[in-house]
Amino acid sequence: MKKYKLILFIVISIFSFQISAQKIKNVKDVFEVSGNCDMCKTLIETTAKSVEGVKSVRWNMLSKTMKVKFNPNLTSSNEIQKTIADIGYDTEKYRAKDEVYEELHYCCKYERKPKK
Repeated sequence: MKKYKLILFIVISIFSFQISAQKIKNVKDVFEVSGNCDMCKTLIETTAKSVEGVKSVRWNMLSKTMKVKFNPNLTSSNEIQKTIADIGYDTEKYRAKDEVYEELHYCCKYERKPKK
């Protein structure tokens, strides 16, 4: 009987270890972020990286697109975009507040799309 209990304990231990060892699959997303220059790039990428759960970011100055990889249990694309808009840069889903946009350096003031 002790032998069966030991085998059962080992099987359960191995099974529970495999479940806890599974990695969370990061999510990739691409979205538009307005901006102009290297200073914009630095600020946008640094801000996105500061969001808990963000693993990598890359903003392309020419195409105005942001590629992000993040842990979906800790954040979302919406949260990342909102954080970027909070520092003055419009995204696909969020428009920066006018007063925050106006505080951007003169070379960072991109042409804004009309309000909807």
